[in-house]
Amino acid sequence: MTHNVWLLLCVTAGCVVTVSTAAAQSYPAKPVRIIVPYAAGGPYDEIVRTLGQRLTEIWGHAVVVENRGGAGGNIGSDVVAKAAPDGYTLLLGNAGPITVNPTLVKKLPYDPQRDFTPVTMVNASRMVLSVHPSLPAKNVKELMALARANPGRLNYGSSGVGNLQHLGMELLRIQAGVTMNHVPYKGAAPAFVDLISGQVDLMFANIVGTMPHLRTGRVRAVAVSSAARSPLLPDVPSVAETYPGFDIPTWSGIFAPAATPRDIIAKLNGDLIKVLQRADVKERFAHQGSEAIFSTPEALAEHVRKETVMYANVIKAAKIAAE
Repeated sequence: MTHNVWLLLCVTAGCVVTVSTAAAQSYPAKPVRIIVPYAAGGPYDEIVRTLGQRLTEIWGHAVVVENRGGAGGNIGSDVVAKAAPDGYTLLLGNAGPITVNPTLVKKLPYDPQRDFTPVTMVNASRMVLSVHPSLPAKNVKELMALARANPGRLNYGSSGVGNLQHLGMELLRIQAGVTMNHVPYKGAAPAFVDLISGQVDLMFANIVGTMPHLRTGRVRAVAVSSAARSPLLPDVPSVAETYPGFDIPTWSGIFAPAATPRDIIAKLNGDLIKVLQRADVKERFAHQGSEAIFSTPEALAEHVRKETVMYANVIKAAKIAAE
């Protein structure tokens, strides 16, 4: 189950495939649509609009961002899965519809590994394991010892059943061999409000949204969710420093419909890498608490395979069912 999304970084020139076919040379010949499978105004909008602006400059054709939210990302993802495989309809996919829902949702209308062709990873971030200051635990080891000594007494919040906040805490709970109570909310904001007020004891939370409250002491950070520490919180250890192999990053990547020609995938991959290497793009992503990263299509496909297995194991072990 151990994996690290940052190992997928492609740092050599060999990652950009030279494309010489006529199809790729003429692509794109018209506007390209990128579907975000969530409602407008969410954290992925800034990412895809930044990419779209820069790709428009390269291509001379507009990149149209379309929000198709609903069903945990499944509706918008299904639109792309059933689109023509010509490179003109793309998906900004993330863990929910790509690696979690295949196990969590019984009748998923698409198969991520069958119906999509990965293009590249585009960003990755971390969650912060945050606790209410009334808890005496100062680190993960102390926190899990507290949970072990008080089985079923600690309550953790999340933005809903089956999201990464929930799955991350269940993975930690399983690895530590402790019992805690899950309190799902309709969104991360109300969950975090209750963490601040002490209605719940702990939760994994968005790093950028958490930082102002760390400074005021309203919450305390005990760890970050990825295998590596965050540049934004360099003094906060990772969970993996206590439980090796623990790695729950948040990420997004670009996917095309299956059967999209390989030369078009290579063209997309190369142009996106050019965009993701730009200093202004890295800066805009960092402002949101994420890192601009990139990968080969094959590396993203391997990440999807490994993460799907990891989340399937957590969902089955914790007996999580979609609401």
